Amino acid sequence: MKKTIFTLALFAIMVSSCTKKEQTTGIDLANLDTTVVAQNDFYQFACGGWMANNPLTPEYSRFGSFDKLGLNNLEQVNGLIQDIAAKANKQGSVAQKIGDMYNMAMDTARRDQEGIEPVQKKLDEIAGISTREELSKVLGGAMDFQLWAMYVDADAKNSSMNILNEYQAGFSLGEKEYYLDTDEQTTAIRNAYVAYVEKMFSLFGFEDAAAKAQTVLRMETRLAKAAFSNVELRDPQANYNKMSVAELQELVPQVNWKVYFEALGVELDSLSVGQIPHLKEAGKMLADEPLEDLKTLFSWQVIEGAASYLTTEIYMTSFDFYGKVMSGREEPSPLWKRAVGIVNGTLGEAVGQMYVAKYFPEENKERMLALVHNLQKALGIRIENLAWMSDETKAKALEKLNAITIKIGYPDTWRDYSALDINPADTYYANLQRAAKFEQNYSLSFLGKPVDKKKWYMTPQTVNAYYNPSSNEICFPAGILQYPFFDMNADDAFNYGAIGVVIGHEMTHGFDDQGCQFDKDGNMSNWWTAEDKAAFDARTKVMEEAFNKIEVAPGVHANGAFTLGENIADHGGLQVAYLAFCLNEEAKPEAERLQTRDGFTPAQRFFLAYANVWAGNIRPEEILNRTKSDPHSLGRWRVNGALPQINAWYEAWNVTPESPMYVAPENRVSIW
Repeated sequence: MKKTIFTLALFAIMVSSCTKKEQTTGIDLANLDTTVVAQNDFYQFACGGWMANNPLTPEYSRFGSFDKLGLNNLEQVNGLIQDIAAKANKQGSVAQKIGDMYNMAMDTARRDQEGIEPVQKKLDEIAGISTREELSKVLGGAMDFQLWAMYVDADAKNSSMNILNEYQAGFSLGEKEYYLDTDEQTTAIRNAYVAYVEKMFSLFGFEDAAAKAQTVLRMETRLAKAAFSNVELRDPQANYNKMSVAELQELVPQVNWKVYFEALGVELDSLSVGQIPHLKEAGKMLADEPLEDLKTLFSWQVIEGAASYLTTEIYMTSFDFYGKVMSGREEPSPLWKRAVGIVNGTLGEAVGQMYVAKYFPEENKERMLALVHNLQKALGIRIENLAWMSDETKAKALEKLNAITIKIGYPDTWRDYSALDINPADTYYANLQRAAKFEQNYSLSFLGKPVDKKKWYMTPQTVNAYYNPSSNEICFPAGILQYPFFDMNADDAFNYGAIGVVIGHEMTHGFDDQGCQFDKDGNMSNWWTAEDKAAFDARTKVMEEAFNKIEVAPGVHANGAFTLGENIADHGGLQVAYLAFCLNEEAKPEAERLQTRDGFTPAQRFFLAYANVWAGNIRPEEILNRTKSDPHSLGRWRVNGALPQINAWYEAWNVTPESPMYVAPENRVSIW
């Protein structure tokens, strides 16, 4: 666990010694829309040019800076994979598995010829269920149909050990609101879903497809009614219910849990049930729903899970609903992108090992480490200077901050894929089933064992980052450490405003409304005084209410409670990164600190770099979809909703009370 913090002086020396050549501002002036007054609509000013230059193509429901970098990474990975796929590779080697999986993913002609045959055996097995007594064993052994999900992760209250966790599942639309809301648009989506289910049942040769579609909707609605909402899912305490297997048997007696776990292939004494009302309702369904209706739902789940891996007609039928109706997309992604996605999903770290060898220089990791340590120190300073927090709680917060594990670029050790069998003599679907079983076995192999602190939860080529509360770690894969997030040739104003805020964002997750419930060791335990926690909750309530007022579409408002954690992290990331930037600037000569470049001061460039991270275009359907399903605010509001809460933004851009974005100081959010 890394606890060393670079001094500011050392950091300044390191940067100057590594970057002798003249650095750019990193700001692409073509991204701007200078017809707009920055103080009136900062997002449009900073990103309007980017939006005009990157219009949505039929493939995308949303396309932004993340997606553009992701596309670049995808093209790089595709080149690496194609080189392998064109060769005859040694049987059983990682190269053979990567190449054969890619080639099978590209072979739509074979899938069109095979039709639904690859999945028919699975459907026949479901049809052959004749008694309820079989269901416990059947569900325990199934991967592609369930009324709930099981996964292995750290015990939230004993973070050094892994435990089996149960989680709500069983409704294809994902969000319970799609089944329950009665507004015009949601009702239209629900009606389209029923039509989609009916068509899919017909394509798979089922009689009474219309009746089966209604059965699916009725049963999924029943599960959705009992499920936690997205806001309720954000409460760690409410979603942790550790109990013995005997207590689970008493809670949900309709399942023979001994038989279930034997079929799953695990031995355990206890587990954590996530959402008790949902699991109890699922148990009742197994007892009181007609067996044929349960089999209909299971068949549907198998069909849904196979839809992307069978014929072109079946794939396009699925796309017509999920792509067009739900997201507003006009065309599916090209086949090569889908193929790369499959390889990334099945052999992700093996691909990542190739990716970092070619595209991630070691000096990028070194500069990133220095940035992280500088941000870590800045957050410590902000914590020490909080007027609303007691010294007792500050000491605990600083302990947690200094205990954060930092992961950058790629893992120290790579996953072993030797047990994964990829055989092109079998169908594409059969290979994916084996890959899914391989992943399930990998996850279950950690059950009852100490948590592996070196394990990564993203592949190196991923354009994203994360904070894991149970291990108190922040992770920045190599995939995100590129422009517009990170640029070795750009100056500090750019890198602190872009990747610096991302770093601060992930650190702040350790102190958001969820992360603050975990201590320095990753255990869910209270380290706050009652008074400090009350003050914290009052301040986060200001954030929640500010975002509730944002109208993302006519008559549709953002969900401040659902997006609270990410909004707090954006706020903290901005505050911490700007302080770190200012402290770093103090080590430079005054002329350099105040130098205007490309027409903007360093402080202004900091905020432009931040805004450009969230540049993007999005379809109306996707705005509504993400408002229901995404805990992150939409890109526009990660700028126009976040910056009016940051005092330094007002100073940098001379924002006055006349600005429509102006928020009076006494009404601004102030947390970390």
